[in-house]
Amino acid sequence: MRKSRIFLYVSLFIILLGVMYLWFGKSSPKQQTTAISNNQVIDEAFQLIKKEAVFSKNDKQIVEGAIRGMAQALEDPHSTYLTKEEATAHDASLAEERVGIGAEIMISGGKFIVVAPLKDSPAFKAGLKPQDEIVRVNGERLDGKSLSELVKMLSGEKGTSLKMTVYRSSEGRHIELHMKRETIALHSVSSEVYEVNGYSIGLVTISIFGENTGEEWKKQTKSLVDRGIDGLLIDVRGNPGGYLFSVASIVSTLLENGKTFAYMQDPDGVLEMLNTESKEKPYLNKIPTVLLQNGGSASASEVLAGALKDNNRAMIVGETSFGKGTVQETHPLSNGGKLKISTHKWLTPKQEWIHHKGIEADLKVEPEELFTMDVKYPHGEFRVGDYGEEIKYAQNILAALDYNIVRKDGYFDEDTMKAVEKYRQDSKLEANNEIDDLLFQSLSKTLTDYKARKENDKQLQMGISYLIHNLKK
Repeated sequence: MRKSRIFLYVSLFIILLGVMYLWFGKSSPKQQTTAISNNQVIDEAFQLIKKEAVFSKNDKQIVEGAIRGMAQALEDPHSTYLTKEEATAHDASLAEERVGIGAEIMISGGKFIVVAPLKDSPAFKAGLKPQDEIVRVNGERLDGKSLSELVKMLSGEKGTSLKMTVYRSSEGRHIELHMKRETIALHSVSSEVYEVNGYSIGLVTISIFGENTGEEWKKQTKSLVDRGIDGLLIDVRGNPGGYLFSVASIVSTLLENGKTFAYMQDPDGVLEMLNTESKEKPYLNKIPTVLLQNGGSASASEVLAGALKDNNRAMIVGETSFGKGTVQETHPLSNGGKLKISTHKWLTPKQEWIHHKGIEADLKVEPEELFTMDVKYPHGEFRVGDYGEEIKYAQNILAALDYNIVRKDGYFDEDTMKAVEKYRQDSKLEANNEIDDLLFQSLSKTLTDYKARKENDKQLQMGISYLIHNLKK
């Protein structure tokens, strides 16, 4: 009897072990599965990608792709995920200072071309010139690199040295330049006085609404007031926007305290009134004002335009603005990246939502074709029968200069050849019928000089004319 009981206990123990093995054995794969969220579908997808995908990625890349996908699912181009590196670059774009060499660079035909060094910057002191082609940085060639990669190579700690090799086509030789990185002060507001018909017009350009734009604005405009300006012209053409608090600071100098300059609307449709408030008396509120805008004036620029237009404070001259009626908030994430999300709509003082519509100019003025062209610095030699973007660039400038050109699609035809010959003759260049580096340099200089002359800026001239007319009343 005793033996049978022992046998029974042993049998039960063996059965129990079997059940435990089956239970825990089957469930163990699930226990080993790494959950990346509280959402079963996301976790399933993550595990399948990790296990089955032929193009493998590390966990960080997969997770960042998922976050980016969630932002894209909002179907809002202004809501996006920024990696740690992208977030740093985004913050730097709105900062008033950064460490570097102080040069504006663009890509043209796959080459890195210097647009211009900032005055008194390390690049300027080292002898870097417009149209120089950067070919090496610290001995490393730039073939195949992106502009962001070049910017990263040029950045670094203050005081560190940098060696740059450039090709200067005007001299037909490579030049090695040495410079040290310094803190570069970036100003978002500039001003000057334009004298016309006995009146002094203050011209103020705002390139972006950065961290210190409000303070820069006050410094510049108070200086203009001290000089006794009769009218004020604010230029926000091509201004992509920036911080709303900078707009509030500027508007508070132009409108009386307590004036509504915009509304914020949350996802539930609740409106919040934004009013001007300042400890000092508005010092620009009596000066006749014009605001210049174009299709590149967006976001914060449109908040300013809407505030001035709806309060009948300024004449808006130029073109219809971009049409961005949302406000974004940027939230830091634990991986160093940031999630930028549209959290509010903003409305004008008359409660109009300008999203995808823009703000119409009170006085519509289209600029001259030549004035709207971007200055580029292409290279190469081209003749009849060739085709390329470089040729198209030359054709467009020549056509805008009233040379007889029919085709502007980049194909080098007989008409283009004749126009090239005539331009070279008029510009006292070496006589031939080809497009070469000297012709490109001459065309780009002609375009730069044209855009620099205020008399060629139709929108600016119309704004000034309106102010003069208003002042004569």
